[in-house]
Amino acid sequence: MSDERTPPSLEELDARLREARRVAGMDPPVAPNGQPAGGVSNGDMALGLRVGVELVAGVLFGLALGYGIDWWLGTKPWGIIVMVFVGAIAGFMNVYRLTSGQGYAAGFDKSQRRDGGE
Repeated sequence: MSDERTPPSLEELDARLREARRVAGMDPPVAPNGQPAGGVSNGDMALGLRVGVELVAGVLFGLALGYGIDWWLGTKPWGIIVMVFVGAIAGFMNVYRLTSGQGYAAGFDKSQRRDGGE
């Protein structure tokens, strides 16, 4: 076959794609750290995952504790109902404490961290 051509290198394809995006005005904005701006960072993903875990763990712990109280005292379903609400409140308090920058110690905030905080 006389029409065989070698495929372009990945660097060449990347350069052509960047040029086409630049000409079309489709360049993604770039943050000062060189990463694409507007994206979700790993820290944001970790925070979102932690918020979800805090909420679910509070409710599940309240459910388990309520079931144990009901089994022990024979008060079905009141222990579960009350403790699920208490667990949900505890989960929301943990999320509030997490998002407001408070630690688990009383009076702790980001400005008091030894590493300088962010």
